[in-house]
Amino acid sequence: MTALKQRLLNYYEKNETKVDIAFFLGGFLFDVLTLSDVDDPLSIVQQIVYLGVIGLILFYDFLNTHGLARISSRVTKFWEYRNLAVHFLLGSLLSVYSLFFLKSSSIFSSIVFVGLMMGIMIANELKTVQKSAVDLKVGLYVICLFAFFSMTIPVLVGFVGITTFLASIALTAAVVYGAYRMLNKKVDNKKLLLRTLALPGFSVLGLFVILYFIGWIPPVPLTVQNMGIYHKIEKSEGKYLLSHENPSWKFWKNGDQDFVAEPGDKIYFFAQIYSPARFDDSVIVHWYYKDPRQGWISTDKVPMRISGGRKEGFRGFSMKQNYAAGEGRISVETTDGREIGRIYFNVIKTDQTSISRTFTTETM
Repeated sequence: MTALKQRLLNYYEKNETKVDIAFFLGGFLFDVLTLSDVDDPLSIVQQIVYLGVIGLILFYDFLNTHGLARISSRVTKFWEYRNLAVHFLLGSLLSVYSLFFLKSSSIFSSIVFVGLMMGIMIANELKTVQKSAVDLKVGLYVICLFAFFSMTIPVLVGFVGITTFLASIALTAAVVYGAYRMLNKKVDNKKLLLRTLALPGFSVLGLFVILYFIGWIPPVPLTVQNMGIYHKIEKSEGKYLLSHENPSWKFWKNGDQDFVAEPGDKIYFFAQIYSPARFDDSVIVHWYYKDPRQGWISTDKVPMRISGGRKEGFRGFSMKQNYAAGEGRISVETTDGREIGRIYFNVIKTDQTSISRTFTTETM
């Protein structure tokens, strides 16, 4: 057993970067396969445990590295695996948060934020970065803290917006400041503490504030599960009947995204939006028209009240009867302007009324 352990340690020392990346990706894939709803109690408890374990390891690793704390004999035999544990747990948490952020926004508005997270994850595995003065693990940990608060606070209070965002920033800052105060009592080198904890921690929070006001932080926990353009929508016995002309072979189209408009036709937009239980808030259905000269122009903003508790998601629709031929776009947005989903469509107007129109009706 001892010989096997030594061989594994020797292999790790020779292939440290590869093994770290493997454990990081292992944590990532583990939670991809076991992803639960954002308001699942067991998932929230799991995240709290992961965050607590990572925080303790980083805290005592800093003290131990600078000769300010001794690891007990009981812990020593496990302590040599601390980096693998941190990599696995960070990968696991970041996978959950990346997926929730991706689900809670259109690709157009979330790609920069999620791409940034992925870039930091990859950068953390580079030897040149690991040897730098600033500890990226602290930055990654602060990202996870903020992501945790930004998901659980809206679940608890039942709405999203600038209030929940600022609360997430404040709680994350409080944790970072608390850790700084605790270490400040033990560390004489204040510049080192500022460089390895305060600088990466508060830099991440500053970046989040900038990204929020640009509109690039997705509004977790809301998720558009389905949306489409239709010629007619009716509600019967708790079901929505969605009528469209889209042929079955155009399976990539969501209803009549190629909308042939005859006299008297109205454009209907349908959305199915997931929100946690006890959630009660509004979203904005934002209609745009692409003017040949001015580009995208906002034409209408229609509020839609949503409430949680339904596994399949809240369902609702919006209708427009005054429209022009050409390209259109609908963005589903939070009340503070963050985009949850987006769909494009094209209106082809005709002056003739067809007798042989055939509609397909879907039930939602």
